[in-house]
Amino acid sequence: MSAKKSFLLRLSQEMWEELERWAADDFRSVNGQIESILHEAISRRRKKAPAAPATGGVRGDGTSADGEKP
Repeated sequence: MSAKKSFLLRLSQEMWEELERWAADDFRSVNGQIESILHEAISRRRKKAPAAPATGGVRGDGTSADGEKP
């Protein structure tokens, strides 16, 4: 089994309660539900066509996509 990374996640009370209900519907813990949601989102992202690398809208010559200097 691979090691897992722990981190703090702050959620609104409403979001927490909705996650609790959703997790209970799927017979999971809230942590397990969040992992499942993230796993599905990552899988969908990987299936998409690769996007152009993000450069912050600035080309190598220092101009933006519209040809102007930022």
